[in-house]
Amino acid sequence: MARPPLPPNATEPERYELSEVVPYHFSPDRRMFLQTIAGGFLLLAVVGDRAEGQGRTTVTTVEAPLRFTADGTITVLNGKVEEGQGARTEIAMAAAEELRVPVSQVQVQMADTDVTPDDWITAGSSTTPATVAAIRQASATGRELLRQFAAKRWKIDGTYLTVKDGKVTEPRSRLSVSYAEMARDTAFLREAVKIQDAPITPPANWTTLGKPLARVNRRDIVTGTHHFPSDIQRPRMLYGAILRPPAYGAKLKSLGEEFQAPNGVTLVQDKEFVGFVASTSFAARKAAEAAAQAAIWDRPTAPEQAKPWESFRQTGQGTPAGKDEAINAGLARATKRIEATFEVPYIQHAPMEPRAAVAEWNGDRLTVWTGTSGPFRVRQDLAEAFGLKIEQVRVIIPDFGGGFGGKHTGEAAIEAARLAREVKRPVALRWTRQEEFTWAYCRPAALIDIRAGIDSNGNLSAWEFVNYNAGNSGIRGPYRAGALREEFLRTESPLRQGSYRALASTANNFARETLIDDLAKAAGKDPLAFRLANMKDDRLRLVLEAVAERFQWEKLRRELRQGRGIGIACGNEKNSVVATCVEVEVDPRTGVPRVLELCQAYECGKIVNPAGLLQQAEGCILMGLGPVLHEEIRYANGMISNGRFRQYRVPRMADVPKLDLVFLDRKDAPSNGAGETPIIGIAPAVANAVFALTGAPVRKMPIRGPRQTA
Repeated sequence: MARPPLPPNATEPERYELSEVVPYHFSPDRRMFLQTIAGGFLLLAVVGDRAEGQGRTTVTTVEAPLRFTADGTITVLNGKVEEGQGARTEIAMAAAEELRVPVSQVQVQMADTDVTPDDWITAGSSTTPATVAAIRQASATGRELLRQFAAKRWKIDGTYLTVKDGKVTEPRSRLSVSYAEMARDTAFLREAVKIQDAPITPPANWTTLGKPLARVNRRDIVTGTHHFPSDIQRPRMLYGAILRPPAYGAKLKSLGEEFQAPNGVTLVQDKEFVGFVASTSFAARKAAEAAAQAAIWDRPTAPEQAKPWESFRQTGQGTPAGKDEAINAGLARATKRIEATFEVPYIQHAPMEPRAAVAEWNGDRLTVWTGTSGPFRVRQDLAEAFGLKIEQVRVIIPDFGGGFGGKHTGEAAIEAARLAREVKRPVALRWTRQEEFTWAYCRPAALIDIRAGIDSNGNLSAWEFVNYNAGNSGIRGPYRAGALREEFLRTESPLRQGSYRALASTANNFARETLIDDLAKAAGKDPLAFRLANMKDDRLRLVLEAVAERFQWEKLRRELRQGRGIGIACGNEKNSVVATCVEVEVDPRTGVPRVLELCQAYECGKIVNPAGLLQQAEGCILMGLGPVLHEEIRYANGMISNGRFRQYRVPRMADVPKLDLVFLDRKDAPSNGAGETPIIGIAPAVANAVFALTGAPVRKMPIRGPRQTA
């Protein structure tokens, strides 16, 4: 069956399937494959392994296909998505570096389930350490192929030949050959010499990687040429809207006897699923609003104002804080003891582009354009929802407007497909901002209990850290302790929750690093010195020392202006380390802190793109300020009560402090993703600055200092 046409701004690439490529393997370990295609060839590197154990399969394999064509175009086919983090640019840089071509010669085709390999989900800061590494290996193999091709054509020993500017030049005769010429010679590809572990370029010889590069498709973004998921248009397309319940858990009993869909609007109903399709989004949404007024619901009872903390304790699965005998013994030996409980609320991802999807049926084949971090996961969900085979579903992901861990699922895609199937025309469904706040999942709330003690020398004699609900990420601390317990207890959550930038490590570092300052004060020590004395992580020690020097920590502690406080915090996440210093003041009327200056030292291995790293770190920091200052999801009577931007305050320009970032470039270490770790030090650094200024320990987010009373 013919595939539906692509949007005007897209091109139809060759379909990629590993099964078509396997017969052309040319490496001894079957990790390199070649396939001739129309106008060129496809090179595939398979990097990683598939491990079986404990009833589960762990896949660490990354497939990195590159398409070379006779016109000189080189295309990387990759299953990752671009949601603003800069993956497209980083992938292009990696290929250009190893192929010895300009970045402009490399195109990157991302996230199309008919075209690109399944590169898992875009999450966990995995693109840099895994995907980029695989693309570099595949590209290095392509470079070696070109060198072999030149040697065979000229019938010479090719060991001294090198690739530069996309071609090989013979020094004496000045003859040269390019990737385009190699793509025209399919006979050579059939006889290609076996290549195993083509050498990748060491950082000392980088000419593209390690240098700052702005986003490769920036012109399309700023001129409006790029089509986001909410911009996709299809021939004869209609628009949809969904009837939403008035509260969580509400069940639809009926639409009411008097309700009828307005003229020109199609009602789509399947049990409790009710949607409307019209020629305009406005008409569809007005019909949904009218249905909401008429509908009769079976609505569960809910508290007027919900707080999850006590329910977390009641439903926590495991041993609560205070019951560990080794910890109790360690606390008994301590000369100073502190017990504290920390509360971190639910927050929303608040991406600039809410969920959106366009669905189109062509017979029994479904194509969906949407914004999700997991295109292959959504393809599976669509196939299961409609009883289709995987090959009957195609999911295409245009670069979309932000996810931050909040778009791992495909609700809008399934809803749009249900509407499109009924009306037999393409349907666009765009969630409103209120729908995004209300029906998308939140970052988990956290209740964290800590019990800790120090001995007469200021060393940790006991450390018990129990996280209810939020998760394990970042729960392992970097400090030595005589008795140690760090545990996550699963609970029942009243709200839908899921991944968020850096996962639970933000809450865990907030609680841990805040209590460390309490312990430092109890020990009569400087917070920096106390950390260094108890530190067991040498990488973290280096960034702590770097940020303290850059921020002039010792000088500011001696000379700090009245009404201001400084704080420090550190942590590790996603195999990266970060340390943060801040200077704050506190509004005496509201208790809201104002961050005046923020200095951060960050180390994520060797730096691939300094410009991209700076953007990621700055964005992460500013996002981290939101929950520190204002962000929290409030819900009452079974529903979100602040589901609009005027009620849910994200950071604004007035909240942006002076930023000073220090990057430690470790050329000897693997590169790691930088989209998450910088966020984890913001909340505890601000909390510690407020504590230093006011003397009042901080135990909750958003952070508030004491208020002046009249």
